[in-house]
Amino acid sequence: MSSVLLSVNQLVKSYGARRAVDGVSFKVLAGQTVGLLGPNGAGKSTIVAMLCGLLRPDAGEVFLGGAPVTVGAAAVKRRIGVVPQDLALYEDLSARENLRLFGALYGLKGRALDARIGHVLGQVNLLDRAGDKPLTFSGGMKRRLNIASALMHDPELLVLDEPTVGVDPQSRNAIFDTLQALQAQGRALIYTSHYMEEVERLADHIVIIDHGKVLADDSPAALYRRLNAQAALRIELAEAAPASLVDALAGQHGVTALQATGLTLEIRLREPGDALPVMGWLQQAGCRPLHFATARTSLEEVFLNLTGRTLRD
Repeated sequence: MSSVLLSVNQLVKSYGARRAVDGVSFKVLAGQTVGLLGPNGAGKSTIVAMLCGLLRPDAGEVFLGGAPVTVGAAAVKRRIGVVPQDLALYEDLSARENLRLFGALYGLKGRALDARIGHVLGQVNLLDRAGDKPLTFSGGMKRRLNIASALMHDPELLVLDEPTVGVDPQSRNAIFDTLQALQAQGRALIYTSHYMEEVERLADHIVIIDHGKVLADDSPAALYRRLNAQAALRIELAEAAPASLVDALAGQHGVTALQATGLTLEIRLREPGDALPVMGWLQQAGCRPLHFATARTSLEEVFLNLTGRTLRD
């Protein structure tokens, strides 16, 4: 079993009378990718600032590899790489010069610095644009250079705050490829995003925050099991099903919810494997499906179930 790399213990932070973070605790194992999710104003940014040693908590502690992460703990903070949502680049310097600056800030120089620049540019597929300035880059290329900057000092933990905001699908996939390569190397990642499908693709553990508190801290599979329905079945019929058949279908094993609208049946299932028996039952009952489609529970459904569906500004 992997060892604990980052330990966040009972963090508290208030701004005046408002408690933005209220006793948050979670762990990140070595080599693990943790998705940190929450609605707007949930406290994510404040938590990230504290676990990176950029903001002093009112109470609680953060440890990286057993060493406390505090505002002044430079040696420990060097083991963390931060990819901020706002681009941290110098537009009038080339990509190579940007990385040279960030590497020098961490004490790299000479051949070691040059080698590291080449390595991280290769990781983000920008080696052929090393001499070009970010002002000539697309949004996705700037995002990838932002990640390269955070990798210059070879951190053990990489914290990414909305790293794909404003990029096209091709650039998003390129960023995913880079992050999955880092995962394969055993790098620990904390990933915040409003795109649930990104977290589903990358994270092997998820922490959901709301109103400054942890609502969930578990694997994706365990979070899906919290919902009554694990899968869905949508069926288009040749003719509308009679009310008696719909009532009987609602009582079938594995069916947790059912809605009949015209020629369409929307069926919620306890398990994905319940779809085939339900289809068999319908055929035996004389229904003639024209089309059907299955789907599994999504992380978005889990998220909305825990945090509510009220619009957040």
